[in-house]
Amino acid sequence: MAASNEERRVHRILVARARKLSAPLAEGIASVGPVSSRRDFHSNLGQFLAKLIVSQQLSARAARNIWKRAMFESGNARMELPAFTAYRPDVVRHCGVSMNKVRALQSIRAAEMEGLLEEVQDKALDLPSRISSLLGIRGVGPWTCDMTLIFYFHMPDIWPEGDTAVQRTFAKLIGRRSPTRTAQQFAPHRSSLALVMWRIADAAP
Repeated sequence: MAASNEERRVHRILVARARKLSAPLAEGIASVGPVSSRRDFHSNLGQFLAKLIVSQQLSARAARNIWKRAMFESGNARMELPAFTAYRPDVVRHCGVSMNKVRALQSIRAAEMEGLLEEVQDKALDLPSRISSLLGIRGVGPWTCDMTLIFYFHMPDIWPEGDTAVQRTFAKLIGRRSPTRTAQQFAPHRSSLALVMWRIADAAP
């Protein structure tokens, strides 16, 4: 998918600001090119949160396998995973989902039934209120919250402080131990900066 004019504009801003900090950082951002969180579309917040929770603290391969099994079982029942987990937690547990994660999925389903997920998606909601609402759901911690703000709500200025890959990659490129503070210089485009850091981390040997 070709980059939009806005994505190219943000990319130029990131490169320009990076040049004032570190040549390796500027080169890395330039090599990745424009990025966007909108290229992955997610229509259901509950299902999006479920995938994040299932994948937490697992290797990419293990997360894919467990998610595939869980989706097969819930798909056969024609239910989204949070609803299916509330209905058959034993089956989801058998797919390799830990008991703590099963409880978190059940909490997501409860939030759906109570209308809380609909409230979180209210366009009039300010950022602090949205963060507070997300963190009020069992199993949704700061990392899951940040991922949701970046990849579901497509908010442009989120820095995932709890993401090890982003922090380590950025710190290495800037040669400093304070990546979060330095990242403030890229506001209001820190989500794009984080996306670039993930791309660089993924490409590393």
